[in-house]
Amino acid sequence: MIAADLGNYALMAAMVFAAFAGAASIFGTRRGDPRLLEVGQRSVYVMTGLVTISVIILWSLILKDDFRFNYIAGHSNADLPMMYKIGSLWAGQEGSLLLWTWILCLYSSAAVFSQRRRHNRLLPIAIPVMMITALFFLYLNNFSSNPFAQLVAVHTGGGESAWAPQDGRGLNPLLQHPAMVIHPPILYMGYIGFVVPFAFAIAALWTRQLGSAWIYTIRRWTLFSWMFLGTGILLGAKWAYVELGWGGYWAWDPVENASLMPWLTGTAFLHSVIVQEKRGMLKVWNVSLVCLTYLLCILGTFLTRSGVVSSVHSFARSDIGIPFAIFILGALLFCTVLILKRLPYLRSENQLTSILSRESGFLFNNLLFLAACFSVLFGTVFPILSELATGRKIAVGQAYFNKVEVPIGLLLLFLAGAGPLLAYRKTSVESLRKNFLWPVALGLLTIPACIATGVTSIWATISLSLCVFVTVTIIQEFHKGTRARMRSVAEGYATALVQLTRRNNRRYGGYVVHFGMVLLFLGLTGSAFVREGRGIVSVGEDFNVGDYTLRVSDVSEETLPNYWSGTVNVDIFRDGRQITSLDPEKRYYFASEQPSSEVAIHQSAAADLYLVYAGQSDDGKAIVQAYVNPLVMWVWIGGLVIIAGTLFCMLPPLRSRAV
Repeated sequence: MIAADLGNYALMAAMVFAAFAGAASIFGTRRGDPRLLEVGQRSVYVMTGLVTISVIILWSLILKDDFRFNYIAGHSNADLPMMYKIGSLWAGQEGSLLLWTWILCLYSSAAVFSQRRRHNRLLPIAIPVMMITALFFLYLNNFSSNPFAQLVAVHTGGGESAWAPQDGRGLNPLLQHPAMVIHPPILYMGYIGFVVPFAFAIAALWTRQLGSAWIYTIRRWTLFSWMFLGTGILLGAKWAYVELGWGGYWAWDPVENASLMPWLTGTAFLHSVIVQEKRGMLKVWNVSLVCLTYLLCILGTFLTRSGVVSSVHSFARSDIGIPFAIFILGALLFCTVLILKRLPYLRSENQLTSILSRESGFLFNNLLFLAACFSVLFGTVFPILSELATGRKIAVGQAYFNKVEVPIGLLLLFLAGAGPLLAYRKTSVESLRKNFLWPVALGLLTIPACIATGVTSIWATISLSLCVFVTVTIIQEFHKGTRARMRSVAEGYATALVQLTRRNNRRYGGYVVHFGMVLLFLGLTGSAFVREGRGIVSVGEDFNVGDYTLRVSDVSEETLPNYWSGTVNVDIFRDGRQITSLDPEKRYYFASEQPSSEVAIHQSAAADLYLVYAGQSDDGKAIVQAYVNPLVMWVWIGGLVIIAGTLFCMLPPLRSRAV
């Protein structure tokens, strides 16, 4: 028990050092004492070290199968594979909150270390902001969701004694997938990373340093966090696709929505800051978007852990909802008051002079992202509001989200192509004609092509047309820039293209991200053409779905230490020719006493064939559910392109040479 006590003491001591770091930074700033400021910075490092000790201890107890602890007994078992034992650290409430705190501490230390010799007026205020967040989560770790709580046996006489079961209940079968080992940490890297931009935004507001310096400070932090949050969302979608067995990857689940909302406002901020850098405008927008993104990250954590929403992703109902609600409301009130008090310092240096300008495009972009975010927020919390008002929880289905979000998404896709074609201040009619001619023409030609190929969905047709429009815009921008460089520098086309992009990596990396979004929208459009079928067949019998013929060739069972498995082997034919065999599987996990489905997927660029083994009928036939999901592969490819473009944006640009 010495190790567990050490883990507990480390968490308690981390609270002390978090408070000391914030206080030392505040008093050091007020007194102008550099020694106190340095003590505050070093206290952040000590806090991080202490939380790291707690994480290492909990991990070691999990790997040793020490079932004396409630968390380990509830989320692991002796026969659990090593990979999933490592992942069980964040499989439940207590462990996931400890991971949240640990990543927050690592971010805080990294921010302090990287900025310790820069922006001395901002860092001493940013540290207390980060420490207040750390103190809140450390409070939860110590007093509400302690991962080192022990199991006890209550005797008939009223006494208690330490107790440990022979084995744990095991990890939730739905979490026993490689994507779920890396999905939560990556998602948290996105969620928690926005604490750093928020802290420096508050510091800029507090010190009235509201020029562009604070934006330069947080640019890469924001991109880094945005990339990880988007990656985590896509990994979650991939997990849902291959693990839940319902044939899709996005169901507008409340916890899915919780991660999407800060990603939307973070995306708006990344676009909006460009206008402040270039034209000194949208300053109120920028500080508001940073604060809103931070608050939505905390709200998402609250929705996941409080149990107030029903979701396959969320944890059981707990008593941490009230502390979260108080913290969120307090932070919202503080941010609102501070921004209102600093409005005189947030005046735009220039005014919007034309609706046909790039500034106007960015403003509409912000409005659309906020509309998308708040419509998702409304649909997510409506069941909670309806229960409070009427006593009945009224769920909001996918129909609402699709009806609202699809048009907004298509408008955003249009702006992704139109925005770069607009000039700052005002775009002339001649410039509009010249820049929009080919993108609009080729985009419109897509419409009769869709009709000719049998596309009947109006939204799918618009989406495909806009995908072509944005793609042509991106190609045109790369080509125009390359030709301009060739005229000014004696370089060939390929060399000029490489040099252009490396010397303007933010701009052209952004275009790569936009192209990734095009591929993502292409994949999403495929959901309009899904086909499904269900076969109840014996060995040797077949059934059809779409263009495929499916024939069951074998049904088998197997018992392993961790679970029982039933598998059906299905031969896949197309146009009379066998193209592959798939083996969907149904499992039953002994420790948790829960079933699970392992789907089988035949992937191609055109469509996925997705099979689920639903068990056996009363007469012993295999029940196989089949889906043909067009274009799904482009969702994952689009995500990879977005990641690549974001990483390219974060590279330092090459220095320009004299010409």
